[in-house]
Amino acid sequence: MFATLHTIPAQPSPRQRLILNELAARSDRLMVMAEVARDRLLESYRADPGRVVVIPHGARAVPVYGGPALADRRPVVLTWGLIGPGKGIETAIRAMRDLRRLDPPPLYLICGQTHPNVLRAQGESYRRSLEKLARTSGVSHLIRFVPKYMDQETLSGYLSRADVVLLPYDSTEQVTSGVLVEALAAGKPVVSTAFPHAVELLAGGAGRVVPQRDAGAMAAALGELFASPGREGARRAAREIGAALLWPAVAARFEGEVQSLVERQPARER
Repeated sequence: MFATLHTIPAQPSPRQRLILNELAARSDRLMVMAEVARDRLLESYRADPGRVVVIPHGARAVPVYGGPALADRRPVVLTWGLIGPGKGIETAIRAMRDLRRLDPPPLYLICGQTHPNVLRAQGESYRRSLEKLARTSGVSHLIRFVPKYMDQETLSGYLSRADVVLLPYDSTEQVTSGVLVEALAAGKPVVSTAFPHAVELLAGGAGRVVPQRDAGAMAAALGELFASPGREGARRAAREIGAALLWPAVAARFEGEVQSLVERQPARER
């Protein structure tokens, strides 16, 4: 049996620790998608180092089209995904206050549907609270909500417009992020809060990492990436790391390991 683990809590509850230790004991292989996840398994759980394999979270190739140079238009910041508490969008909205006097001022696109669990419990009241925060913060003219599902074609269009992708997440426990990987695979610089996957992937200069819930630091990082020197260096680094994150590249690098995992599965489970 092999198990794919998406989140490895650094400070697990007793039940979480029990479940993960039991999985570690029963599995022939434990697959994780970031080095920090492997480190946590080895340091905090009873995982055999020989059974843990890291296969990075890959990304599909999303076509991104060129547009006018940033000097000729307002910078565009993009956040996408299911919208709900914990995504840190409140901090991102407050960060826009420090950027509203730029010439030209940025446009912040918040794209995605309300999370189904939030929608069932609250309807659209959470999204309305974000819209109200934008108004009371004096930045509603800088922010556009796009409440729609981001299929590949739609995402391609918005990524083509974006100069920076913003991941303002509140959590420090999020080990992997598909949005982060897709942004880098599209060659887009990223400003992210300091969750483990972002710290790992952005260490080479493909963006900036800022503390959780720190609107001032977030605004400063965005402003730096709007300026030519910071932007061009981050774009080059994002394109370099992004090429290695596309699924064909990941598959080529880890083909032997993946084949080994498949061969270990009983025929009835394949």
